[in-house]
Amino acid sequence: MSMYKPLAIAAATLALGACATVPQPLQGQFNDVSTAGAQQGGAPGAKVRWGGEIIKTEPGPQQTCFFVLSEPLDSEARPTAGKTESQGRFVACRDGFYDPEVFTRGREITVTGTLRGAVTQKVGDFDYAYPRVEADVVYLWPKRVPVNRYPPGFYDPFWGPGWGPYGYGPWGDPFWYRPRTIIVPRPVYHAPPPPRGK
Repeated sequence: MSMYKPLAIAAATLALGACATVPQPLQGQFNDVSTAGAQQGGAPGAKVRWGGEIIKTEPGPQQTCFFVLSEPLDSEARPTAGKTESQGRFVACRDGFYDPEVFTRGREITVTGTLRGAVTQKVGDFDYAYPRVEADVVYLWPKRVPVNRYPPGFYDPFWGPGWGPYGYGPWGDPFWYRPRTIIVPRPVYHAPPPPRGK
């Protein structure tokens, strides 16, 4: 039985490691408060961990505010990137300057901090109340890289000439389009026949 003990310990260690996927700055205990609930004035002073896609970044004299389209977080505390419907909007503000050319529209962030009321701004002609987070962490995620699940040079005859794997097609299969390649054979030189003897 003793020979299985190291294997059991190793498996438990791997399982614990697999669960610890949240980046260290985003770890902690947080209140289960939604942006919709906070918008109605609920849970002032609550500690939250929210995330989503940046709508705009506005540096001020003392701090920078990030207006965010809220999305649910996955097991790594990363926004789910369009896999579900938006949960509304919020604004997170943190002391210091954050460059809007780095924190650009569409980039994904996760923030942790404390709820501090709301900020009202126009969205079109509508006065929208953004729940405000006084952020202690603003975590900018790296850009997502499309994954090509087919090997280079793969050809799927279903798509016909010029189609191959990339992006997403109507059945969820990656594809890309490229102009049809026409292969022209190299010319073959034929020597003239030797003169016929007289």
